[in-house]
Amino acid sequence: MSDLPIGYWLKHLDRLIENDLDRTLAAESLGRRHWQVLNSLHTEPGTVADLDRRLAAFLEEDEPSVAPVVDELRARGWIDGLVALSLSAQGEAAHDALFEKVQGARRRLAQGISAEEYRATVDVLERMAANLERG
Repeated sequence: MSDLPIGYWLKHLDRLIENDLDRTLAAESLGRRHWQVLNSLHTEPGTVADLDRRLAAFLEEDEPSVAPVVDELRARGWIDGLVALSLSAQGEAAHDALFEKVQGARRRLAQGISAEEYRATVDVLERMAANLERG
């Protein structure tokens, strides 16, 4: 068992997840943020402000908004709308194709981990976050 603190493992795992997903999506010249915007709009259409709020936990300090990603996806014809955003038919098809690849990345991440272990880990992390949010 490692003596490294949880913060190390959280940051290390986040980098590995980001890099793995970037490799998974690289054939389409996309990254993790592109997928997050596509998936978020697939689940629920909205504005850039809605997307920024939904994806705030993933944005880096030098990345205050997903607006540039929205512009890139709009240029591909995957997003309709200037203010109220939704996926176009092409965007839905791209989402569906990418979803299979993302599922493969998620399976790699959870390989050798039972559903119960995964749920327990997420539960512990949620409680730790709640502890710090309460201050």
